Amino acid sequence: MLATLSTRLTLRRSAIISAVGLTLLAAGLPATAADGAGPDLARFYRQQVAWSRCEGLDLPEDVQCGKVTVPLDYARPGAATLDLALARYRATGKKRGSVLLNFGGPGGAGVAELGVGGKDFMGLTNGYDVVSFDPRGVGRSSPVSCGDGRTGVTGTAGDGVGMDDPPAVLRQLRTLAEHCARHSGPVLPHIGTVNASRDLDVIRQALGDRKLNYLGFSYGTRLGAVYAAQFPTKVGRFVLDGVDTLTESMAEQGVAGAEGQQRALDDFVGWCARDVACPFGQDPREGRAQVVRLVRSLDEDPVPTGFGDDFTGQDLVGALGQALYSRRLWPSLERALASLVEDGDTSGVLRFASGGMAPAFRARDGGGLVDADDVPLDNLPAALMAINCADDPDRPDAARLTGELPGLRAEFDRASPVFGRSRLIEVLMCYGRPKGTDYIRDRVRAVATPQMLLVGTRGDPATPYRWTVETARRLGPSAVVLDNRGEGHTGYSSSKCVHAKVDAFLLYGGLPPTGSSCGPEGGSGGGSGGG
Repeated sequence: MLATLSTRLTLRRSAIISAVGLTLLAAGLPATAADGAGPDLARFYRQQVAWSRCEGLDLPEDVQCGKVTVPLDYARPGAATLDLALARYRATGKKRGSVLLNFGGPGGAGVAELGVGGKDFMGLTNGYDVVSFDPRGVGRSSPVSCGDGRTGVTGTAGDGVGMDDPPAVLRQLRTLAEHCARHSGPVLPHIGTVNASRDLDVIRQALGDRKLNYLGFSYGTRLGAVYAAQFPTKVGRFVLDGVDTLTESMAEQGVAGAEGQQRALDDFVGWCARDVACPFGQDPREGRAQVVRLVRSLDEDPVPTGFGDDFTGQDLVGALGQALYSRRLWPSLERALASLVEDGDTSGVLRFASGGMAPAFRARDGGGLVDADDVPLDNLPAALMAINCADDPDRPDAARLTGELPGLRAEFDRASPVFGRSRLIEVLMCYGRPKGTDYIRDRVRAVATPQMLLVGTRGDPATPYRWTVETARRLGPSAVVLDNRGEGHTGYSSSKCVHAKVDAFLLYGGLPPTGSSCGPEGGSGGGSGGG
């Protein structure tokens, strides 16, 4: 699933909307000789994690930290290595192993996420150590960066190069690719889903587990699917929640993402219009038009924030996307937008989209963990771009992109007058980067694994429900679908019914019949258990 990036090369956090995506790998890696049996990989598979207190990290006291070492390049395992940061909540009941979490992105740092949201997973500690990690290129695991360049690519007159000048757009994109390569160091050509999957298997063995038990969200579902294709005999209890596509091009993903976010925005405005305090009034149609005008106005005349950077319309797009992932955030979003519209106060929307420039940063030549304070602020969007591009085999040349850009622009604007332009920029971001792997599109299918649970949410703005159905069909009989008839991105944290069924499967192996559903959260908070 494609997550939204800033449309400026500052790569400000304020424009990050979601989580999900692809990788800068030069070619796909075969599943053969990837099981640790080869002598060159044996030393990595002999590791054990040494858990200890999380020194220098703002994490709960009951979280422990560790690391594993993996080859930088699996084709040359005797050469350079890098360390991956791990964190865990220890099992409180009778331990039966570990369950590994990936929170999505791509580019999300799992160690920090476990510290912030780990309480949602405490039920799983009845049988498991609950473990998460920073994938290669992410967080403290050799983080990639694109530096602090300010040259930008936008669809507006307010900043950088306008989309009406395709050759200039492509020049800026190539400059961005060069910035990222220069600031990221040797890890950049080796991050991505195929290598991350191989890292998962090293982590599994280092945790002492014969099989990998796994809960992946959004982009994490793609990572789980790739693991199932590479290591089918090592699959334990697998849950994929907010299921990503394995087949659609970046353009198709971008249009789907824009449409999903626009539906969520329309639902929010309709909800807001029922409140007399709604800053867009009580007419939903007019309210939606006001949001479009507000974005364009802020792009043309940004608002000072007091943090050194003005707040633009594209920053507002990022804030909206972040807030629309959960209905629980809608009241806070309404108040923040009211403060912005009525008083020019950006503090509320900035809580959804924290601004800030990336510090000047160069990756170390070595592969050890970096200090938390040294992780560049732009690591999430920089990793997201790198992983998206590494998983994408399509590289149209400049002539083709120039010819297609007007049509793409119109298609994305139709998909969403608010989110379409930033989604289009995502589609272009791989220009100037090496061609990605075709492994995911060509090889991840008909997996010969135990049954796994796929959760699709009907009102998911980021990973549409049809992707769950399509991915389940592609994975074959092993895939069991749970239909969550709710709203928001993923179901585990928003639906008590989904939460209970996922925990029951991971802890006890009890799978609901395929086609089972969970109803919208209401007074009873439950859902149906059958067809």
